[in-house]
Amino acid sequence: MHAPEQTQYGKPLAVLTTLFFMWGLITSLNDILIPHLKGVFSLSYVQAALIQFSFFTAYFVVSLPAGRLVHVLGYQRGIVTGLGIAGIGCLLFYPAAAMLSYPAFLAALFVLASGITILQVAANPYVTRLGPVKTASSRLNLTQAFNSLGTTVAPLLGSMLILAGAQHVTAGSAADKALAEAASVQGPYLMLAAALFVIAAVFATLRLPVIAEEAPAANKADGSVWQHRHLVLGALGIFVYVGAEVGIGSFLVSLMEQPDVGGLSQVDAGKMLALYWGGAMVGRFFGSALMRHVAASKVLACAALLSVLLISLAMLAGGKLAMWSLLAVGLCNSIMFPTIFSLALNGLGRLTGAGSGVLCMAIVGGALLPLLQAAVADHVSLLASFGIPLLCYLFIFYYGVAGYRPRPQ
Repeated sequence: MHAPEQTQYGKPLAVLTTLFFMWGLITSLNDILIPHLKGVFSLSYVQAALIQFSFFTAYFVVSLPAGRLVHVLGYQRGIVTGLGIAGIGCLLFYPAAAMLSYPAFLAALFVLASGITILQVAANPYVTRLGPVKTASSRLNLTQAFNSLGTTVAPLLGSMLILAGAQHVTAGSAADKALAEAASVQGPYLMLAAALFVIAAVFATLRLPVIAEEAPAANKADGSVWQHRHLVLGALGIFVYVGAEVGIGSFLVSLMEQPDVGGLSQVDAGKMLALYWGGAMVGRFFGSALMRHVAASKVLACAALLSVLLISLAMLAGGKLAMWSLLAVGLCNSIMFPTIFSLALNGLGRLTGAGSGVLCMAIVGGALLPLLQAAVADHVSLLASFGIPLLCYLFIFYYGVAGYRPRPQ
């Protein structure tokens, strides 16, 4: 029964995986930029966290306009537009480094993230609708696995191209050294810009399936998206999930550098970070298969509970056990975003596009919660700051147990 459908949608899904890979790569590079620019500009943890603040604030500002844009342009042209804007953001890293301006870096990150936001608003709901509703979570987890491949590759590339390059700087004065270290980001981001423009050109020429809007008679959802409790709680779930995932990724390199935890060099710690994101990649492939047989909500609740236990162990034990426990949280993270996303959109019908915009706005958690975690790190300790992600996973556990259920209309 589903064979023709799989034939129709298999190729488009394969092509869309390149988008998920690219925005995973770009987003994860922020975890390398934080320790790098923290050293270049002598920043506190809160000041360094402005990197994630600038990046993820774009989701809050741009998501609803992006939803309207995608509604007007369609999924395919929306994707091309997002790729182009992201490419421009990457180009802006060159003058930011040349000027040795931290605000210019933050502005470039905002433009880059604006393009990624448009991609997310277009691609995530497009994937959920390329096939049967009952396998939407599985399908989105599969494509998100390639997003995790990007996030896994990024720390390795960033460590080699940015951190290692900065370590070999031998400029004389402190100002010259800082300028040379900042310049180590120019080459990698120029390459990213070129890749994004090439992918945009390819997507502009593809013939992707046009997904028609549901007919009013078949639509059970009506009114405002805010009337749907499971969507609102799902948005809060996305908010705390992204905040937790980004917060852990942002400060793991600094934690692994500490003598009483990992005692690693910055380059080695950056490479170890690939295990955090690699766990998410492996878990998404496994989770995509598992959720064809086990309810997505149950898998979500179990993953969240295991995250709570791992972070609690890290905070209580300290040392290398803390490092390995926090790296293992990546495996638990694997299925959370796509599962929350698809559960929250369940049954919205014609409101699916608007619901996707609300969920993408909630990604602003990646801007706000790492700032809160950074404040705890500055005023208490870096290890204690991981209590913020712990609280986030407790809410996700609740959503997987009960919060995901749509209220009867």
